[in-house]
Amino acid sequence: MSAGASSGIGAETARVLAARGAHVVMAVRNLAAADAVRQAVLAESPAASLELMELDLSSLASVRKFADDFAATGLPLNILVNNAGVMATPFTLSKDGIEMQFATNHVGHFLLTNLLLETMKKTSRESNVEGRIVNVSSEGHRFAYKEGIRFAKLNDEEEYSTIAAYGQSKLANILHANELARRFKEEGVNITANSLHPGAIITNLLRHHSIIDALHRTLGKLVLKNAKQGAATQCYVALHPDAKGVSGKYWCDSNLYEPSDKAKDAELGKKLWDYTLDLVAA
Repeated sequence: MSAGASSGIGAETARVLAARGAHVVMAVRNLAAADAVRQAVLAESPAASLELMELDLSSLASVRKFADDFAATGLPLNILVNNAGVMATPFTLSKDGIEMQFATNHVGHFLLTNLLLETMKKTSRESNVEGRIVNVSSEGHRFAYKEGIRFAKLNDEEEYSTIAAYGQSKLANILHANELARRFKEEGVNITANSLHPGAIITNLLRHHSIIDALHRTLGKLVLKNAKQGAATQCYVALHPDAKGVSGKYWCDSNLYEPSDKAKDAELGKKLWDYTLDLVAA
């Protein structure tokens, strides 16, 4: 399953997974854009197997409906790539009253993962094949607020920073993967959880930051990765035999990489887990 598979590295990840024989569920908000991706993949690989399912990660109700709809298919689930996201958006709250970048980039993926875990555990037991969860984070996690996660000020518009809020959400992606890995190890579950930086990519994520976006579009082809290059690391972590058994790690350019000290803070990860559980239960 690839979340955010209607464009960019999410679409490329879906293409790679399908080309390697996986049945791919494209979890997307924009069904029309995703169908165009699906048709392009089928034109290249007629035997590819992809299906579209609607998912808006900024809405907890949408995440729950998606999980119910997926459960109704009876499909197994070996690989989950949490890829969807927004970047540097103006301050706004989600339908659930959560700052939008945190809601979309972290909370939605957290709930989605939790709701799919039993299916992933069942699949790994019955197939005897390691399950893999891949959280697409960013080196932008280093630009989070100085306290890391602003638990008490998450929705504080007055002190809101578009870049720091993005960094906070990407830090949460790493902490989430690390805490999942810790729990899987403790439970003896045959599933790994990792996070990664895909690289600086030519994408539409910066559309909310006009000056940066203009420079990005003008100079991007000289210094940035395209979608195929950007998706390489998440495809590696999701598929490659050399990544077998590796869990709770941060990757960049298909290699292990050191994240920030905050990202390695296990207690912060546990606190974030409990905090997010309360958010999705509210």
